[in-house]
Amino acid sequence: MSGLVLSQPERPDTNPKGKRQDMPMQIMTKLLSFFKTDPKQPRKYFPEAELLSLGSSMKTFGQLQPVGAIPDGILLWGERRFRAAQLVGLKELSVIITDRLLSDSEIRLIQLTENMLRADLCGHEKWLACAELMTMNPGWQMKNLAEHLHFDPSMITRLLSPSKCIEAAQLALRDNKIGISDCYEFSQEIPERQAELLSMKLGGASRNAIKHARRKSRNGEAVSIMLSRVKIAMPQGAMSAAFSSRANNAGWTGPGRGYRRAGWTGPGRA
Repeated sequence: MSGLVLSQPERPDTNPKGKRQDMPMQIMTKLLSFFKTDPKQPRKYFPEAELLSLGSSMKTFGQLQPVGAIPDGILLWGERRFRAAQLVGLKELSVIITDRLLSDSEIRLIQLTENMLRADLCGHEKWLACAELMTMNPGWQMKNLAEHLHFDPSMITRLLSPSKCIEAAQLALRDNKIGISDCYEFSQEIPERQAELLSMKLGGASRNAIKHARRKSRNGEAVSIMLSRVKIAMPQGAMSAAFSSRANNAGWTGPGRGYRRAGWTGPGRA
């Protein structure tokens, strides 16, 4: 392969007990057939267009940074480079091979840190990776994970917030319909309220609108939405009604008539 290896990625502090241990390494060149992907690594999505762009760059400028692997060829970091090399027909990659036996927790820490420092993981991937690390290290508190990833503890609180969310919110995060910040807002509410906030978000509500709704809920106020017209299915056919006031969680209300949970009301009717 043409090109030079210009830099070696900085490795994280990977000892779960908090003490840095040296990780003997050697750089060499290996055929692509040597490498194996790790199905447990945090990154799950590899858009082909991005891989083709990366592969074209590698063909033109060479491999700027080595991938990392353990002696049996399982990748610690650099799976995007490996997949890109496969797509554009490269035959070999420069690789750093560690000589020290790594625990599963150490491997996951290396992979998570490397991915977060490079092409961003999506929110769902970050959550799953952080949650897995906490499970693998039952003695850890969130501040321990923050120290190992070199993150502010408040960021770890946000990254783990989907664990406190309803399943529908977790699925929406997976499908990139909402973000980690949305999950953080939802996680501070009871499940029934989370479902309402999620519905607002999926309906197009802004983050500020979600925060406003949460504040109103805490203050015991109804959540209000301005409407001008609504179409309602009735037994005798669809009806379009105009409203000039607000609709709140007690029901739709309009001048002289409205829709409440007790039923339709209008002038002279209950």
